[in-house]
Amino acid sequence: MTATKASAAPLPWLLLLLSVTTGLVDAISVLGLGKVFTANMTGNIVFLGFAAAGTPGFRVAPYLVAIAAFLIGALVAGRVGKGHAGLPLRRWLMLAALIEAALLWIAAGVAVGFDIPAQSPGTSLYAIIALTGLAMGFRNSTIRQLKVPDLTTTVLTLTLTGLAADSSLAGGSNPNIARRIGSVGAIFLGAAIGAAMVTHGGLVAPLILAGALVLAGTAACALHPAASEPA
Repeated sequence: MTATKASAAPLPWLLLLLSVTTGLVDAISVLGLGKVFTANMTGNIVFLGFAAAGTPGFRVAPYLVAIAAFLIGALVAGRVGKGHAGLPLRRWLMLAALIEAALLWIAAGVAVGFDIPAQSPGTSLYAIIALTGLAMGFRNSTIRQLKVPDLTTTVLTLTLTGLAADSSLAGGSNPNIARRIGSVGAIFLGAAIGAAMVTHGGLVAPLILAGALVLAGTAACALHPAASEPA
């Protein structure tokens, strides 16, 4: 499916919803798992540098687990995407959503009884990091292959750069301005909701919510006639 066709389908709306879940997952990982990102790997590379320098409060192991899980998820999704070339887009989208939601819900099960202040048990900590890292790596690789402009669902640096660099103040024509602003707002909203849920109720509820949003949003997108076209 070409980028033009993808943009004409309900994919942009789905990717905005997935951006909300990115905020949820980052709130879960940063606030609940000890300053580690499982959706945004740039932060992990920076934190890994801090840990390597012996900075108090930063440990090497969580970042390595998150990065490794993310890479494995991305690798598997790359193979899945190539295996669905020529098949209906909805089949690829639904498989990706099922895998991501399952990983998030398994993480929710592992999170039952997890003590956030004590960060224990340690096995649960690393399991949740690995499961959410796998889910987000799988998501990122899938979204990358869909090639919908200005909707990566996880990274906002280039989006914010585009907002400024392509603005009328910079002599630009403000391309995709609504989509870019929507992407920023979606991740902000997800982070705010996730922070409130983690602070007041722990990790289980936001993980369940993230998986539910992924699956429900993708199912709605798959019902659109455009989703029957080849991927």
